[in-house]
Amino acid sequence: MAIEQMKMPQLGESVTEGTISKWLVSPGDHVNKYDPIAEVMTDKVNAEVPSSFAGTITKLSAEEGDTLQVGEVFCEIEVEGSAQQSAKGEESAPEQEQNEAPALDQTNADQSQKKRYSPAVLRLADEHEIDLAAVQGTGAGGRITRKDLLQLIENGGIKEKAAPVSEGPVQTEPAQSSKAKAAPSISSLPGDVELPVTPIRQAIAANMLRSKHEIPHAWTMMEVDVTNLVTRRNQLKDQFKAKEGFNLTFFAFFVKAVAQALKEFPEMNSMWAGDKIVQKKAINVSIAVATDDALFVPVIKDADEKTIKGIAKEIHELASKVRQGTLKQSDMEGGTFTVNNTGSFGSVQSMGIINYPQAAILQVESIVKRPMIVGGMIAARDMVNLCLSLDHRVLDGLVCGRFLQRIKQILEGIDEQTSVY
Repeated sequence: MAIEQMKMPQLGESVTEGTISKWLVSPGDHVNKYDPIAEVMTDKVNAEVPSSFAGTITKLSAEEGDTLQVGEVFCEIEVEGSAQQSAKGEESAPEQEQNEAPALDQTNADQSQKKRYSPAVLRLADEHEIDLAAVQGTGAGGRITRKDLLQLIENGGIKEKAAPVSEGPVQTEPAQSSKAKAAPSISSLPGDVELPVTPIRQAIAANMLRSKHEIPHAWTMMEVDVTNLVTRRNQLKDQFKAKEGFNLTFFAFFVKAVAQALKEFPEMNSMWAGDKIVQKKAINVSIAVATDDALFVPVIKDADEKTIKGIAKEIHELASKVRQGTLKQSDMEGGTFTVNNTGSFGSVQSMGIINYPQAAILQVESIVKRPMIVGGMIAARDMVNLCLSLDHRVLDGLVCGRFLQRIKQILEGIDEQTSVY
């Protein structure tokens, strides 16, 4: 028998660490190859990690809630293997140790990833008021890891630079410990309910915080008359459901209109990259899907090439995956623009936080009947507000106004001849 180590896998491009949100096995359990052994949360997705071996779990090297770097051992499995293989592994260990030091030096010299921060790092830095620019990272490419910050906090934080010598007396404030700089604790009173912060909620909080800290948000809104859209959808919905097996929602019409407008206004399909703006070729629309305790943003790939029926099908499938807990990492990758169906719970006006690193997010509000002036007369019309949050580093009001005008034109142009196929 031999002991094999399971290491934290890289669950996505640029992912450097993961948090054990839930163990699915215990020491002594027998697992087959590919059986799920743990749920791991990253800043991108909550995924099940399968076993690479068949055997018996002998040790769990991390607790639920612990964050590990990619490549760190998180459990050990006893598997069938020859003594010769074990001896060979032991012989190669010293050689690996000899090769580790130069690799570490090379990592420290490379600082290309220093400014790429994970949600856990951003959260700790915010809680303890740590200037990340002053932290030396030990991760790949100089990236700052959660362990770097924890070690810094234990050592009392970043030491202040010595004040320059002056001729007169200088008054200084006593240095505060990192614990004193943390947010004040809120005491619970009788009847209060304390809810633990889940790893996925921590990731959401960190991503939203990063978006608000780094992106200068601006906001605009446009009113759209969707009376003809409502009429056409209501004409088709029963027949569509009977034929296709899923609902034809209003949201599918909006996503299609947005995808078409993005093709005509590629500036909206861009991302800020520091010294350049990257205009993405693929139009991959992220849609927000909420559960009782979390928000997921799966992606409709190449939405501009899909029909309204195709988009409606993907919305149905992605929403089902979210609610069944079967959403994969690949379902959440590659989004270039986000559309949020805030109208589904009755909202008529809202300001969305941009889904970093995208340049904009569109909130589709509730369709409401309102009295409007049509042909000089008052008429009841179905109206909807489209609310756009934009990254003012990338986008200006002119292009955003024209983008919304184009979506308005597409939606108001829907009639009885509009096909969903």
